[in-house]
Amino acid sequence: MLTTGIAAAVIVQAAPPQPKPDAVGMSSERLTRIHEMVMTKVKEGAITGAVTAVSRKGRVVHFEAHGVMDLESKKPMTKDALFHLASTSKPVTAVAILILMEEGKLLLTDPVSKFIPEFKEMKVALEVTGGGTTKVAAERQITILDLLTHTSGLGAGGAANAEFQAVMKTRQPADTLATFIPKLAGVPLDYQPGTRWRYSGLAGFDTLGRIVEVASGMKFDEFLRTRLFEPLGMTSTWFNVPESEAVRKVTIYRRTASGLEKPPARISIGGPNYPSGAGGLTSTAGDYLRFAQMLCNGGTLDGKRILSPWTVELMMSNQVGDLFNGQIGRSSKGVGFGLGGEVVLNAAEARLRKPNGSYGWDGAFGTYWYVNRKEQIATILFIQTPGRAIHFDFDNAVAQAVIE
Repeated sequence: MLTTGIAAAVIVQAAPPQPKPDAVGMSSERLTRIHEMVMTKVKEGAITGAVTAVSRKGRVVHFEAHGVMDLESKKPMTKDALFHLASTSKPVTAVAILILMEEGKLLLTDPVSKFIPEFKEMKVALEVTGGGTTKVAAERQITILDLLTHTSGLGAGGAANAEFQAVMKTRQPADTLATFIPKLAGVPLDYQPGTRWRYSGLAGFDTLGRIVEVASGMKFDEFLRTRLFEPLGMTSTWFNVPESEAVRKVTIYRRTASGLEKPPARISIGGPNYPSGAGGLTSTAGDYLRFAQMLCNGGTLDGKRILSPWTVELMMSNQVGDLFNGQIGRSSKGVGFGLGGEVVLNAAEARLRKPNGSYGWDGAFGTYWYVNRKEQIATILFIQTPGRAIHFDFDNAVAQAVIE
């Protein structure tokens, strides 16, 4: 599998991509359309700015900052800008689980209760005609695989949502994954495990973070730092951004009828003592490109092997049959869901501008990426304004630059 000196191209901001894009099947001239597309969105007031990156065959062919980081200060966007990843954190958590699977410390088919006993006797909430809910016993225990694929029913916005939200409001600043996650076991599931795909925005992947702690004997953030971030050279990826680096954060904006506005309340996922594997990471486009390139290379980067190629293939394979089609704004056909991310099964049917086999996910604040091992391509679009409308335009700008 390919290994690459991608570090120099990403960390040394002024260094031009090597080799020239045309040598790895990308048009130098056409890659400029990525900037044109992004700046059109900036001028329309859809976003404030972005950092975009593309690698092909193990080489960075495009890495550019566009627009501004903040509308008030007009500070230009920089390549080392920090973005709240939100759910783009989830594939990172999935890799942590897969590292432990490879070491024999867990199986994807293991029940969650093997690591967190409180999850052994779960109930399922059912809506009752005329209003209200009733509870029945779960037909089987939820598994690690259920959590990775959003088929567990845990915190999935269904019949038990009111109870789930009530428990979530009890989390205190001093809570850790160890003290809080067992409380989620007291919330009924929203459906029988494995029967539906419903997005578990927080509960499922935060529970996976606690499983990592139990299986590894390490705090979740420490596990990621020592087993993933440091080996990959991801030097600007944190759950808690150091105060000295806060100036690099991109301001989050939301779209309103009167234009882009800052959210009325401070946005926070996780906390100082609570590393949220569901959405708590902050990172740069350059750091995340290193993570994506590792997957594109079949689990290795710069001589550091994180996963086996077979495990990467498992991660990027559809695990849920047809259950994902039509969910949370996705296409009604042609897509599936792997371990922590979407998988493109048939791009023509799904009306997507990325090749079959592409794997990736996006975050609530605007981060988006995908990789494709067959085409040896990794793409990053980091913005801080919610909404998926720009994703197709970015995918199209990348696709039209492919010349072989």
